Amino acid sequence: MKVSLNWLNDYVDIGEVSPAELAEKITRSGIEVDAVDDRSEGLKNIVVGYVLECSKHPQADKLNVCRVDVGEEAPVQIICGAPNVAAGQHVVVARPGARLPGGIKIKKAKLRGEESHGMICSLQELGFDGKVVPKAYADGIYVLPESAEPGSDALAILGLDDTVLELDLTPNRADALSMLGVAYEAGAILSQEVKLPDTSHGETGDPASGMLNLRIDAPEANPLYGAKVVRNVKVGESPDWLKARLMAAGVRPLNNIVDVTNYVLIEYGQPLHAFDYDRLGTGEIVVRHAGEGETIVTLDGAERKLQPHHLLITNGREPVAIAGVMGGANSEVHDGTTSVVIEAAWFDPASVRRTSRELGLRSDASTRFEKGVDPNRVLAAGERAAALMEELAGGEVMAGTVLFDELDKEPVRVTVSPDFINERLGMKIPFEDMEKILGRLQFPYEAVNGLFVIDAPTRRGDIAIPEDIVEEIARLYGYDEIPKTLPVAESIPGGLNPYQAKRRVVRRFLEGAGLYQAITYSLTSEKEAQKFALDTAPVTKLLMPMSEERSTLRQSLLPHLLEAATYNTARQAGSVALYETGSVFLAEGADGLPVEVEHAAAVITGDWSGSEWQGSKRPVDFYAVKGIVEGMLDLLGLTGRLSFRKGEMAGLHPGRTADVLLDGERVGIIGQLHPSEQKARDLKDTVVMELNLEEVLRKENEPLLYRPVPKFPSVSRDVALVVTKPTESGTLESAIRSSAGNLLKEVRVFDVYEGDKMEEGMKSIAFSLTYQDPEHTLTDEEVTEVHHRVIEALEAEGAKVRS
Repeated sequence: MKVSLNWLNDYVDIGEVSPAELAEKITRSGIEVDAVDDRSEGLKNIVVGYVLECSKHPQADKLNVCRVDVGEEAPVQIICGAPNVAAGQHVVVARPGARLPGGIKIKKAKLRGEESHGMICSLQELGFDGKVVPKAYADGIYVLPESAEPGSDALAILGLDDTVLELDLTPNRADALSMLGVAYEAGAILSQEVKLPDTSHGETGDPASGMLNLRIDAPEANPLYGAKVVRNVKVGESPDWLKARLMAAGVRPLNNIVDVTNYVLIEYGQPLHAFDYDRLGTGEIVVRHAGEGETIVTLDGAERKLQPHHLLITNGREPVAIAGVMGGANSEVHDGTTSVVIEAAWFDPASVRRTSRELGLRSDASTRFEKGVDPNRVLAAGERAAALMEELAGGEVMAGTVLFDELDKEPVRVTVSPDFINERLGMKIPFEDMEKILGRLQFPYEAVNGLFVIDAPTRRGDIAIPEDIVEEIARLYGYDEIPKTLPVAESIPGGLNPYQAKRRVVRRFLEGAGLYQAITYSLTSEKEAQKFALDTAPVTKLLMPMSEERSTLRQSLLPHLLEAATYNTARQAGSVALYETGSVFLAEGADGLPVEVEHAAAVITGDWSGSEWQGSKRPVDFYAVKGIVEGMLDLLGLTGRLSFRKGEMAGLHPGRTADVLLDGERVGIIGQLHPSEQKARDLKDTVVMELNLEEVLRKENEPLLYRPVPKFPSVSRDVALVVTKPTESGTLESAIRSSAGNLLKEVRVFDVYEGDKMEEGMKSIAFSLTYQDPEHTLTDEEVTEVHHRVIEALEAEGAKVRS
């Protein structure tokens, strides 16, 4: 449900409460606000213009040269390509310096040799969804009413000086599928009265029953049906205020008659339907179930095959609507309509739901009917529609309502005691506060012998039992006011602290990546104790070891993991992937005991992936393990602080080893075992990784940020560089990122060449750079300027652009 605050303010005084504050209050009271949409955000310098002259562009058949009065001393020239622009129109003009949605800036420009001082706008260019733009203006500019003053603010006329709240309603809150329902909710929250719409209208002396007969053959499915007859209507466009409110609610304006029914549907939550009286042909409405094999062509142009339990509105001979779902094409209002029948009815929710589901046809009307509409608001909605048709279409409302009414409209009576409420909530709300809340909710009640006897308003169909009143009292009193208590039991369940939760995330990620967890000894030999250690310290030896092989506390997890890998490969396990999280023991603490630091390590040997039936396989390499580390730290929210540099460690390949840096500090290492080490352990190509897990998990996560999917295209530029062989690509990448600024979205190496065509001691590295701006489409000039800075930064690092 989309709620325009300008519209809502007609019924309840919001006062000085900001949209964000109101959204917060509504959410805290139990209805979640999904979005707060400031419709004027990003829009400025948008004015009304009057087209004085319009002629074809001398150099372009599809462009027009317009002289437009924008309220300044002299008219301005604007080039416009809209097919419907013409002299004598009041239009929306974005002046030079204006901003449009998406960050588009309007500047003075030349189009095919003719100057253009601004832009004549369509509704889509102002941020309207194309689905709600009137069809007459779907492919061109929007034409304002003649009363619009040139130079005045166009946003108010279009309803863009507004904020729309998008409510995520639960099924029980069908009352909030209407502006009045939301008004009652806001009134209760803000302690304000609700002002109901004016339904008064004139009446001709002729009774409506003289023109229309009504018969209900299925009263169990349609116990209430009211019909108003309005003559001498003039079908045309609705006024701008009405169109603006419908579009804000996500409804496309069609004509003043249909728009009134849609307006009242949103206002009251009561679906209405307007029939062309002359197209009915019989002066009669009969509500009955469908016959076997009967069909109807609905307003969407589709032929629907009906079943005997489907409820129909007919003219006595043939169907003219599917009750509560959609009207028929044979009775719809058109430009030549002069007399209208307004249907205001209550249909059985189960019947409407079944019909809608079986026909695969959902509409705004069926959505409301199947959840249940207020029986005491049905006829009022019909009167409101008649009043608006009299006002906006010049209609004459015939006296009275053609009515069938067997519907029980009595409110549900709920009796509840204050003690019952407080007992269920575990708190003590004073009796007087409960009375005030019921008054704010506008629930009629009596206090009798210490009990609340409440007549739940029929607009609130979700109020039926005492527990419902408990919920209403709690949410208006404030869920935050409910006291917090610990459960009383012999043992209170515990939970994971943040560090433990992160460690569990790491384990699950490594297992998800295909590694098996290993648990190895903390004790090793003195020879192996410091091998592959990230940080070394004096070793801790046992006074009375069981064996020399288990005499010393380890300072790295890798030696034992490599032993496990050798053990498994010796038993025909060709590919092994193991990880471990555990403690290493460094130096001696203040208490004389060694300091334990938790590490995470992994060993992968053999094939990383493969498919025997396709005859393909991929041996593990450095980059597979590097990707695991990147993925793990990404899951921990640390990606932006992660980097790598060339590393060295005894036992690892000198050209395939990298230090892992977090915030510039070394926290781990990745590398392939040295060939001699692999041979000694009887292993194939093996890649290892070890991280100081404790230091990683103690880092604070970066806040999670969501960015919209880019609307504008990216631009790619490639650059090939000649550098000395020792130069690292990471150094060049850092220079690129630091010089390119925010427009650079991605940089990657796509080619490295060290062939005979290069000078001795030199190599070529080629980068692909992707530039993108989330606010607009980049121009060649903008990209060239940034790319030039990148080249300068690379040259400062000693690189030469390869020609």
